[in-house]
Amino acid sequence: MKSNTLTIIKKEFARFFGDRQLLFTAVIMPGLLIYIIYSLMGSGMEKMMTDGAEDVVTLRVESMPPSLQPLFDSLPGVVAAEAPFAQADIDALADKDRDEVLMRFPAGFDSLIATYSPQSGLPAPNVEIYYNSANEASNRVYTTLDATLSSIEDQMSNRFDINRADSEETVFNQATDDQVLGDILSKLIPMLILMLLFSGVMAIAPSTIAGEKERGTIATLLVTPMHRNELALGKVISLSCIALLSGISSFIGIILSLPKMMPTEADINFSGFYSANDYLVLLLTIFATVLVMATAVSLLSALAKDMKNAGTLITPLMLVVMFCGLIPMFQGATPTGILPYLIPFYNSIEVMTAVFAHELQWTPVLVTLGANVCYMLLGVWGLTRMFNSEKVMFSR
Repeated sequence: MKSNTLTIIKKEFARFFGDRQLLFTAVIMPGLLIYIIYSLMGSGMEKMMTDGAEDVVTLRVESMPPSLQPLFDSLPGVVAAEAPFAQADIDALADKDRDEVLMRFPAGFDSLIATYSPQSGLPAPNVEIYYNSANEASNRVYTTLDATLSSIEDQMSNRFDINRADSEETVFNQATDDQVLGDILSKLIPMLILMLLFSGVMAIAPSTIAGEKERGTIATLLVTPMHRNELALGKVISLSCIALLSGISSFIGIILSLPKMMPTEADINFSGFYSANDYLVLLLTIFATVLVMATAVSLLSALAKDMKNAGTLITPLMLVVMFCGLIPMFQGATPTGILPYLIPFYNSIEVMTAVFAHELQWTPVLVTLGANVCYMLLGVWGLTRMFNSEKVMFSR
């Protein structure tokens, strides 16, 4: 009995360790993927926390107290100067590209907090900080100032306030509703679109090649009087169109649900929030992305022996797509240069992020579309080579 058990164990071990693909996907790939993805996410989080640190921010301080002068001099990446400002200067902070923070102390701040008693019931001296949360550098400096002053306030038994709104008209964050909404949508919607597109491809692509290999019907297709590149192109385009319909349906659902996601008091006109060019670029980017997805999944399906094996091979690709979808959440500045827009999936995410953030530029769009079409054609060529290989098509 023991010898029979040992025989079965040896047989299963020989099957498992003799199949290099199964060994890699079951043992090596999980740890490798976790290491790579977590390392990239860690680098991204570090970049997010330090993003904007290299930008020089102008800090204009009105009635700067001498006791806090060392604080302003020690702020990294900040040029602090005593300078009065008016309401027009505060309104100018609505410009998202303006790396500036305005700070106003009450005249004689040091003497005021020295004589103020929290038990008096009178309003405490109020420190006003005006900034734009849609600007990474401005928001970073504001966060640093608020945290530092709050610590000083606690040590002084709450002898002053920070950004106390004495009226409904007082607004310290000068980011407009459009900027705030665009920032939120640019971090959330591209990830949803990418995952919905991939789920649509995943639902149909494996069965068209790996499924036919498993059912044995692939041989019938391969003996038909057609060029293998026509077969490969037909597979990719048909899969892309079907997946695109699924993606467009999901996208329409997202767009129609946007007004429901916002607070009722938010005065935002969704009908004109994005232009026709924005929607056109978004549609072209989605279609180009689906082409790359369908091609990549088709290649992996052609390598697979059956449907189950196809699912295993496609899992790493799914994790890569998920990671690319998360990038806008912890990436601050838009990448510069052409190279980032040559990376599949990442380039699509960056273009969609720019569309939703109202930062659309045509050069990255054209590079992304051209690169994705080239990747699709390259994948079709690779798929044609696979169709010509009996070893790949009839592996069991």
